[in-house]
Amino acid sequence: MTRFSQKIALFGAAGAIGNTVARTLSAQGTPYRVVGRSRTALERDFGADPLAEITTWNPDSPASVRAAAQGIDTIIYTVGVDYTQFALHPEVMRKTLEGAIAVGVKRILLIATVYPYGRPQTMPVREDHARAPHTFKGRMRKAQEDMLLDAHAKGLIDVTILRLPDFYGPGVGDKSYLASAFQAALDGGTADLIGPIDVPHEFVFVPDVGPVVVRLLAESSAWGRTWHLGGAGATTQQAMVENMSLQARRRVRTRVAGKTMLRLLGLFKPMLREITEMHYLLTEPVILDDSALQNLIGPIAKTSYTEGVQRTLEALRAQQELPSTTTGALQHVGS
Repeated sequence: MTRFSQKIALFGAAGAIGNTVARTLSAQGTPYRVVGRSRTALERDFGADPLAEITTWNPDSPASVRAAAQGIDTIIYTVGVDYTQFALHPEVMRKTLEGAIAVGVKRILLIATVYPYGRPQTMPVREDHARAPHTFKGRMRKAQEDMLLDAHAKGLIDVTILRLPDFYGPGVGDKSYLASAFQAALDGGTADLIGPIDVPHEFVFVPDVGPVVVRLLAESSAWGRTWHLGGAGATTQQAMVENMSLQARRRVRTRVAGKTMLRLLGLFKPMLREITEMHYLLTEPVILDDSALQNLIGPIAKTSYTEGVQRTLEALRAQQELPSTTTGALQHVGS
């Protein structure tokens, strides 16, 4: 187990991925800084951990960005933006990068999405796949990555990118395609899904991500390129729902909206309108090949979908039994 002597900060910490990385660092006794806009959210998620240093920031303020990065060697960047404001992604990254370089941050690891690839040309998709986004959101995410890679090429800061598929698991809440199905499995309602739901897809189980991120940080040869972390193989939304039905011991009813329905619903719900342009991911699946990452850091423990569904249902049941409904801040990997 690696304990880092360098100081690590999680920018955008109060989200699902930030939490799993923090738990991994804490478990190995590594101090870390958590950075976010809301002190309340940070205190809720990390206040009980004596290894966590809580810092708030305003990415629109250069002084605030520099203060958040001061004394840090490595930034793990999981900052999200509202799904309807994707143009902010490169803007926030630019401000973060400028501040980090100004105070001498040595390295930054970006948690990224499959959006910059656009429509897949191969199955599965390796890291050398062309980044040719045909959507606005893909272009914004690519611009974010290009900014980092350019800074690395100029020798300003070391950069690595870890690309994930959609994720699910405890603490992810309504930011997952499967959220409605998990809730329906618990309360007997109907799951609202975006279809088709019988096409191959993959999901990474959130608790599996933290250990991989920390192992990647320890590799001197990890920097200057992109790596993939895939899920536990290809599945389908339908198979996941059937798994939930089996474990919850009740049939999960589904209501599936295709692209045409999304367009209609999007007239009234901005979020659904934004999802429409990314619908190709449900008909032209991007399945990630992560053999390069495994060659670098060794075998990766991946939670099976059956166990992942079980643990997610258990976490949701426990959450429902709490006197308060307060939960950690959430962030969808696709944002």
